Amino acid sequence: MFNSPESILSISMYTASVPVFKQMLNSLSALLSKAEAQATEKKIDASAYLQDRLYPDMFPLLRQVQIACDFAKGTSARLAGVEVPSYEDSEQSFGDLQARIAKTLTFINGLTEEQIAGSEGREIVTQAGTPKEKRFTGQSYLLNYSLPHFFFHTTTAYAILRHNGVEVGKRDYIGTY
Repeated sequence: MFNSPESILSISMYTASVPVFKQMLNSLSALLSKAEAQATEKKIDASAYLQDRLYPDMFPLLRQVQIACDFAKGTSARLAGVEVPSYEDSEQSFGDLQARIAKTLTFINGLTEEQIAGSEGREIVTQAGTPKEKRFTGQSYLLNYSLPHFFFHTTTAYAILRHNGVEVGKRDYIGTY
């Protein structure tokens, strides 16, 4: 129990970002493995999962995974003050998506806590969406923009798989922490 505001521990920008991305990307990888196994077992064409979406105006599973990886690598890179790696969006299979997740994990695993330390006040400028240019402090970028988008896309990927009967649940989504 907290007795005063001074007793509340602070959390670093690194702790609030990289370990969270790693946990969820690893769980996303495990979800995709379960979906691929089910597709193989039931002789379902993998594209039935990969191209499925929850609603016609939403992105399919394939794109949800790509965007989740983009947020993990982009956010981590910007907070660390390094160039954001560019990935082609050419994935067409479960194996391709697993490779993209692995490449993203390798990148963010290479970033140190020291690189991200002090990024709370760093100006972050993005060029995606409408309006095209958005400006944030590092803390606002992480907490109010990146994490909500990242979780939206990982949750939507989970929901597409669950909707298609892949036997996954909350524990699978949360992963190992």
